Amino acid sequence: MSVQTSDIDEDIVRDFAPRLLAWYDRAARVLPWRIAPGSDAVPDPYRIWLAEVMLQQTTVAAVAGYFARFTERWPTVADLAAADDADVMAAWAGLGYYARARNLLACARAVVRDHGGRFPDSETALRALPGIGDYTAASVAAIAFGRPAVVVDANIERVMARHRLIEIPLPQAKREVRAALAPLVPPGRPGDFAQALMDLGATICTPRSPACAICPLMADCRARGRPVIERLPVKPPKKAKPHRHGLAHWIERDAQVWLVRRPDKGMLGGMRALPGGDWSDARPTESGIAEVDHGFTHFDLTLTLVRRKAPLAAAEGIWWPISDLDAAGLPTLYRKLIDKMLERDA
Repeated sequence: MSVQTSDIDEDIVRDFAPRLLAWYDRAARVLPWRIAPGSDAVPDPYRIWLAEVMLQQTTVAAVAGYFARFTERWPTVADLAAADDADVMAAWAGLGYYARARNLLACARAVVRDHGGRFPDSETALRALPGIGDYTAASVAAIAFGRPAVVVDANIERVMARHRLIEIPLPQAKREVRAALAPLVPPGRPGDFAQALMDLGATICTPRSPACAICPLMADCRARGRPVIERLPVKPPKKAKPHRHGLAHWIERDAQVWLVRRPDKGMLGGMRALPGGDWSDARPTESGIAEVDHGFTHFDLTLTLVRRKAPLAAAEGIWWPISDLDAAGLPTLYRKLIDKMLERDA
């Protein structure tokens, strides 16, 4: 089903935002980066941008602690721009999708270098910054600067696909969602409107068992009461992910373990890690002291830990106290592997 602006009744265009915002004024989630509806406080573009980058592919619950630690350590974009790369990568460890952390630094430095430490206030200028795509640019423009941008995240896709009964599969449906949403954005409160839709998708119009009876948009939701509602938005069939294997080396001396830093580009780029070879389709022939399975976006990995006596002569690294590995900022993959080994040896 294709949705054009003309398909949306004028009463819906006129009434959609007021109903949604009235609900949001009562039920808005309290989030550390959010200005509560009705507050006189001025949104901080840095905090909004930081939260939006952290929230990509991640949940609010997972992000809250990281956001608090980042903003305490680097309270302004200038502070973050001046931070050491290794410190930022270590602080990001466990949040996943590590290219975001590298882009975070590049963007902060571009804001300081090219914009005097102030985020630009238009979608076009925001999109020109490193690591900022269409969604983040629209979100920051709307929430931080009150620009009437069309913000579409996964929650908003779900709300609009159901409300307008858009049955075209993703990603093709994104165009239809934007077309349906554009005439509904209120010029007076575009940031609250976007956040209200996000909250509605997160708390009421959930993927399973949506609470339609208390939804402020239920009166004209085309999917309400239909069996198709939990299937919307329609997602393309998942492709089988390839499975790779790899070795990690446990090299211990005087209660310390040898850690290296992975290359800046590539998987887990710039992160501290255990040394090891490339990941491949072939299962290693060596038996290990521990093994973990870990899922990445495009493939699954089985990583096997083996003991080695000494680092390669040419390898650069650092001896790190085993008792203080929590401070090393290891990616989740390596932390899981080490924890499994230590549990076994306990």
